[in-house]
Amino acid sequence: MPLYALMLAGAVLGFERLVEWQFGALGVIGFVLLSVGVKAKNITCSCVGAVVLTMLIV
Repeated sequence: MPLYALMLAGAVLGFERLVEWQFGALGVIGFVLLSVGVKAKNITCSCVGAVVLTMLIV
């Protein structure tokens, strides 16, 4: 179980670095808002994060 958690944390950090490299600090903020909103089941926070990431991609 600890190995699985460590691998998952590494994957999340790797994805976060990719987003930061590709989209900058605003991309990280959008990703954090999206992940916190999903974790806390807060629709508003999730939507704001998704909109930020969508606007950066477009």
